[in-house]
Amino acid sequence: MTFTASVRYWNQEQRSGLAVLDVPDEYVEAVGGLRQQRVHGTINGVEYTSNVMPSGAGRLAMSVSKALQKSVGIDMGDLVQVTITRVGKE
Repeated sequence: MTFTASVRYWNQEQRSGLAVLDVPDEYVEAVGGLRQQRVHGTINGVEYTSNVMPSGAGRLAMSVSKALQKSVGIDMGDLVQVTITRVGKE
């Protein structure tokens, strides 16, 4: 699964909290539906392991830690290329 997403705050109104990427609707079922799951892949070609979680209104979001942001060289509002290659433990 490959898609483009913008890095955003979990809480957009307060512009604070966890950084996340929204998973497009067409990939939600392939990632296991609207529930928390471990995911693996690349962001702009850099490997990651993260989690996806329901983010309200039928959306699924992937968390992007500060360490991952730093290693990829991204910040809030940046557009990134995301690939999810594996879902599940490990």
